[in-house]
Amino acid sequence: MLKLDIVGKRNIWFALSLLIIIPGIVAMIYHWVTLGSPLNLGIDFTGGNLFNIEFQKDVTVGQIRDTLRDVKLENSVIQLAGNRSMILRTPVLNDKKQAELLTVLSDKVAPFDKAKMRVDKVGPVIGSELARNAILALLVAFILKLIYIAFRFEFKFGISAIIALFHDILVVLGLFSLFWWEIDSSFVAAILTIIGYSINDTIVIFDRIRENMKKRKKGESFEALTNDSIMQTMTRSINTVLTVVFVLVALILFGGANIKYFNLAILIGVISGAYSSIFNASPLWVVFKKMEKGRV
Repeated sequence: MLKLDIVGKRNIWFALSLLIIIPGIVAMIYHWVTLGSPLNLGIDFTGGNLFNIEFQKDVTVGQIRDTLRDVKLENSVIQLAGNRSMILRTPVLNDKKQAELLTVLSDKVAPFDKAKMRVDKVGPVIGSELARNAILALLVAFILKLIYIAFRFEFKFGISAIIALFHDILVVLGLFSLFWWEIDSSFVAAILTIIGYSINDTIVIFDRIRENMKKRKKGESFEALTNDSIMQTMTRSINTVLTVVFVLVALILFGGANIKYFNLAILIGVISGAYSSIFNASPLWVVFKKMEKGRV
């Protein structure tokens, strides 16, 4: 079996994590101060205009999105209701911008009867109260995970796993803020998916560490035992993450614009989760165990 001193080089892995997380945190603080929001909130959060249009010939989502790009509204939500009907959700538009949008749709996509068109203003799908509830739900989930892992394994395993989960969330949030990618309501679902996936990979490694602790040889260090446990599960971890990554890359390339950032968030989270499970969570447990013994 291949042997790598992953735990012995833990400071390198921790530093790499910080190199990714810190720029993201700085970007969120900068955007919060300058723009009033740490993330590029989509219309699900901010509200906007809702257009219900019936064209005089068949249209496609690709046609409509290419046309919206001309008026810088390509991130709008497009939903076809049949071959000729479209529901379009855009940011809040003034009268001039709305007239420009309707003109370009009529000229470049297909003519439509403006008398039959319906235009409404809609509020945000996710209000501040729901956002607070979502954060509260995440905190409750973290506490329940900590309790379960502490009961099933030990408290130090639980703390290590929760820190690794925070790492994964900060990586996703930081990169989305750094590159100013737009987020919508599906982003919340992506974060919850990442939490569930990442903790699963961490538990597999912790379970192997626990099994090896029962067979621990006299004088064997925590570093050596943890390194062996990580290597014993490495093939499984790599194979699992690659199968997910392949699917997500395909979805990003061919799945359409509406789910692009949802899939991108999960892709970043899955890769980060695999990294944190191997290079952060397990070495952190070793650090806590050595602190317990009075030596770091």
